[in-house]
Amino acid sequence: MTFTSAPYADTGLLAPEWGLSAAASETGDHAYLRAMLDAEAALTRAQAALGLAPAQAAAAVTEAAVPAGFGIRSLAARTPAGGNPVIPLVADLTAAVGEEYGPYVHRGATSQDIMDTATMLVARRTLDLILADLARTAQALARSAAEHRDTAMPGRTLTQHAVPTTFGLKAAGWRSLVLDARDRITRVRDALPAQLGGAAGTLAAFEAYGAEDTGALTEAYALEVGLAAPPLPWHTLRTPVADLAGCLAFTAGALGKLGVDVLTLSRTEIGEVAEGSGGGSSTMPHKANPVRSTLLAAAARRAPQLAATLYGSLAAEDERPAGAWHAEWAPLRDLLRLVGGAAGHAAELTEGLQVHPATMRRNLDVTRGLIVSERLSAALTPLLGRARAKELLTGLARRTHTEGRTLPELLAEEPELKDVDLDDLTDPTRYTGSAGALTDRALERR
Repeated sequence: MTFTSAPYADTGLLAPEWGLSAAASETGDHAYLRAMLDAEAALTRAQAALGLAPAQAAAAVTEAAVPAGFGIRSLAARTPAGGNPVIPLVADLTAAVGEEYGPYVHRGATSQDIMDTATMLVARRTLDLILADLARTAQALARSAAEHRDTAMPGRTLTQHAVPTTFGLKAAGWRSLVLDARDRITRVRDALPAQLGGAAGTLAAFEAYGAEDTGALTEAYALEVGLAAPPLPWHTLRTPVADLAGCLAFTAGALGKLGVDVLTLSRTEIGEVAEGSGGGSSTMPHKANPVRSTLLAAAARRAPQLAATLYGSLAAEDERPAGAWHAEWAPLRDLLRLVGGAAGHAAELTEGLQVHPATMRRNLDVTRGLIVSERLSAALTPLLGRARAKELLTGLARRTHTEGRTLPELLAEEPELKDVDLDDLTDPTRYTGSAGALTDRALERR
């Protein structure tokens, strides 16, 4: 097979969900190179800390492990020969360190130790960015929920008006999902482990090089690289990757819920919200498309399939797998990029979201008062009896359609109801249940 050198790097031209985002930078080839070099240098430092390597070797490897000293294209061109980029990187790093301390590069490790550790570093660094954007989103939604605690709007079920709700409760619900995502990501980020197992997960080579306590070496390595110390080598025990898949897919879905709701509410016919800076059209000057919401919806649709590949890689055979491990790299990077980009878009969306209470109030009247039929049924049953109340409201509902009149108008003509306060019963803004209290309760969560 012939491998050619592409003239340009992937800049996300066809991936507006993440293109040119901070997450894209933290997951690019240079970011992986940096992480692999960090892992190699940390390993030598850990061995030096335990007296298994000279301090000068640790200093030499750390000094040489600078991404600018390595050619990404050269590494990529040589990666297919061994099936992973660590093999050519170790050769280049060993040469850069020099003859005296070169033998301490990668000593006792296997390629998967370095690649897995680098992947966890890339994930941790990207998750930090995602968490920062989720915090921005949660703060913006908290402000919206508080401001619109009692702003009534139509509640919609199965695409139709149901009963009134409030925008405050809707925003509080979006925030709750964002906080759920934050909590899941935080737990996963804090548990991301280093990888150290040697050729078959027994740490035998490290013992051969003089390590009397390989547990201490693993802990020292994890400390040097800034990750958790694993209880076992996890070459084919892929819980960390599966946990990443789960929290990232959940986050994409949580932000997708926000996106699809804004898409619905910003339709021309509804117009209850609008993005602060909508996108334009190539042919229709009047349009301000809800682009950020669109990208959130797109990310939510892509993420589950990427996570599925990572879950499928749990079936990793033997002590080191052929194919299952390799199958993780691209989809995990795509997931990190996708969710990282989505989190940034969500922050921008919520910070600039325009809410239109007057339109919400107007839309409450679209069904000519039928949106409060549930309340009327409950209120009139003690007065008229259940059967009569149902018969009356069913008939009047039909007449609102056939005569084009409102339900309050028709109710006012019914002799049976002359002593009933219809103004209160038919006001949709007075039938939002516990929406305000629920919003307050949701906002207590920090």
